[in-house]
Amino acid sequence: QVQVVESGGGLVQAGGSLRLSCAASGNIRSINAMGWYRQAPGKQRELVATISRGGTTNYADSVKGRFTISRDNAKNAVYLQMNSLKPEDTAVYYCNAAVMPLPSYTYVEVWGQGTLVTVSS
Repeated sequence: QVQVVESGGGLVQAGGSLRLSCAASGNIRSINAMGWYRQAPGKQRELVATISRGGTTNYADSVKGRFTISRDNAKNAVYLQMNSLKPEDTAVYYCNAAVMPLPSYTYVEVWGQGTLVTVSS
């Protein structure tokens, strides 16, 4: 069974930084796109950033220039460096990965349980 697990959330003051990590584990043949999403209280889940296996990135306008997504294919891991954090970045952050589990040749979408990021003003 494949799972992804996030870490690195916490409480930080506005203007501060946090780095989120996510690692996929299990019987994995391949991982395609990986990404981060977030859900603030009372709001729908929204895309934060995605990265392809080859390193092509995509960011929400609200985080461009402040957040950086990266990945380590050898470790089946994805990271989110968050700088210049704002109170409106407060949310539960979820890791997402398009995983091809063994012995399948089909990609499935796997979500983590989420990690809470709280930015105080």
